Amino acid sequence: MYDPRADRDLLADAARAAGELVLAFRARGMRDWEKLPGDPVTEADLASDALLQERLKAARPDYGWLSEETVDDQSRLTAKRSFLIDPIDGTRAFLKNKPEFVISCAVVEDGRPVAAAIYDPSADAMYDAALGHGARKDGAPLAISTHDRITDARLIGDPGRLADLRALGAEAHTVNSAALRLCRLAEGEADAVVAVRPKWDWDLAAGHLLVEESGGVFTSSKGEPMYYNRTSAVQDPPLAAGPVLHALLLERLTQTP
Repeated sequence: MYDPRADRDLLADAARAAGELVLAFRARGMRDWEKLPGDPVTEADLASDALLQERLKAARPDYGWLSEETVDDQSRLTAKRSFLIDPIDGTRAFLKNKPEFVISCAVVEDGRPVAAAIYDPSADAMYDAALGHGARKDGAPLAISTHDRITDARLIGDPGRLADLRALGAEAHTVNSAALRLCRLAEGEADAVVAVRPKWDWDLAAGHLLVEESGGVFTSSKGEPMYYNRTSAVQDPPLAAGPVLHALLLERLTQTP
């Protein structure tokens, strides 16, 4: 019988190794360029991707693969389980020597994440989760915030685009890495993640499982379930919070034109 904890531990080991690798690249200097205008990538991104592919595919050769830095071979569409990888989530922060970047790894089965590991190299912190077995930070259980009102809620999102919620008394700030935002939520350092722009599968899958396994609710900003490994890897803006606050935010967001 499949045990997602084995994949969780596999992901965590690989993510930690990738994190150590990218820090070494940054310490000695590296090339960077733009894949598209405003979309930077570095030698470290590609090296991290290569390391993760080598380790994870060797351990699970029958799994599909989707990574931000790999051409989509469509293997994920036919495999029972697939890896969903962001070799460096938060490349802009990484380039600026800021701490808001992580290595984000997930395993997805039937469109839903079942194992996850997000490694924060700057803090040497490992967030991981396995379906039905909870979410952890460095081995300690995580529990989502129980804040139950919009007033005084600590939101992670673009403050300029959350003016309506801020007018109701919420606070808002941004974090460069989408996956790290979800870690902050899962560990109770924030009360909700409210996005207004579409994301990619690799931005969300690992953090999605962290949020749900820590007791939170994760949907699109329209309240719809989020599924992965569809033909398109683009996702609607997510909304994540504890159950009560999620319902309040969803009601407010769906009323806003």
